[in-house]
Amino acid sequence: MDWLTRMNAALTYVEDNLTGEINYETLAKIACCSSHNFFRMFSFITDVSLSEYIRRRRLTLAALELQTSDIKVIDLALRYGYDSPVSFSRAFLALHGITPTEARIGGVMLKAYPRLSFQISIKGAKEMDYRIETKEAFQVFGIEELFQSEAVENMEASHLRQPSNLWEDSHANGAYEKLDKDSGGIPAFINQELCNVHAMCDYRETETGTFPYMLCAFRGPNSNVEGYAIANIPAHTWAIFPTGKFKWDDCGEVLGTLYKRIFSEWLPTSSYEQVGSLDMELYGGDDDYGYVEVCLAVTKKV
Repeated sequence: MDWLTRMNAALTYVEDNLTGEINYETLAKIACCSSHNFFRMFSFITDVSLSEYIRRRRLTLAALELQTSDIKVIDLALRYGYDSPVSFSRAFLALHGITPTEARIGGVMLKAYPRLSFQISIKGAKEMDYRIETKEAFQVFGIEELFQSEAVENMEASHLRQPSNLWEDSHANGAYEKLDKDSGGIPAFINQELCNVHAMCDYRETETGTFPYMLCAFRGPNSNVEGYAIANIPAHTWAIFPTGKFKWDDCGEVLGTLYKRIFSEWLPTSSYEQVGSLDMELYGGDDDYGYVEVCLAVTKKV
């Protein structure tokens, strides 16, 4: 089953369970990736979070039921996953601009969000640089933290820690500089123009609803690994996507655009598919300008 088929199968699962429970782990298994990676792919491709898409679809169907049946608002609220008529009415008003009771009146204006489907779009506007490399197994070590998948899926949830917070904290408390010093340098199989500290994501299994993220260095003969987390990365074929140089303040926007193109343009049309959700970001640059190589573990499509 190719990438496009898996993603559409995942959307079918969502659609079939709009009036029930949508299990994110089941959804991820259908898409053959981690829930964290599915959330990222969905939001990059559609420009909306999965939870917002589900909310819009449920309230679209709820509006149709209000106009075509005599169902009570309290029953409709429970049917579409809301704890109370009050929370349902609030969400309904925010989306449609009117209350559920007003929606029963003929001639009122409502909003409809149709079901999405993933398709290959031939754009041809701009070429995409990438290269394929095979690397033997290696180790990385560094500062690891587990994050909630919800932090990626629901970016407006500012109370949840993001990987960007780990970067900020590590720069502020000196941990980044220490890791840079303890790295022991760049190994021969990595671009020698890169920095010593990078990022690794989804490199091991963790408890449901979480994903591992590490600010890491490559372990070599001169590395000091004491006090750091260590991860073993198996031999893989890697698809590597470089950015151009950018100002560091624009890093988030540049990476977001690159990931969007990887997931929406390259993966659906290439002869490769991603292996699990393993993802490296290799950083280079100076104090003013940055450069990143996004690396996905891939295998040839059967």
